[in-house]
Amino acid sequence: MELNVTAMLRDKGFKVTPQRLAIYHMLASTKSHPSAEMVFNELQPVYPTMSLATVYKTMEILEEIGLVQVLNAGEDSFRYDANTSCHPHIRCLCCGKVEDLEGINSEAFVKNVEKSTPYRITGQQFYFYGTCPKCQANVS
Repeated sequence: MELNVTAMLRDKGFKVTPQRLAIYHMLASTKSHPSAEMVFNELQPVYPTMSLATVYKTMEILEEIGLVQVLNAGEDSFRYDANTSCHPHIRCLCCGKVEDLEGINSEAFVKNVEKSTPYRITGQQFYFYGTCPKCQANVS
């Protein structure tokens, strides 16, 4: 995987740095959809000289070369997902956890939108909101 990331960065004219590879690896190995701040806090002990600005810039680069999608699930900060396939997400309104919704085929809905609008659809993101089971248990 790193060889692919390395090649993609170089092909687009970006420097390959240990921090950039670590940021991508961290994203690719989690389903938690972290914010830049979460990524920074996770990697700070290993890369103490890395700045939050480096994380943001790397996220921009990774999005530009198609390795990360940026999620705006209605919070103050963006979340990031290394799974760039079109898939819906759900966010807990209590704890803020963002998860993939597995096994939901949104393709039919997208096709209906394409048929009902003169727009050429180039992308989509679906967000659902609710209360996760853990937060539901804490309220009861």
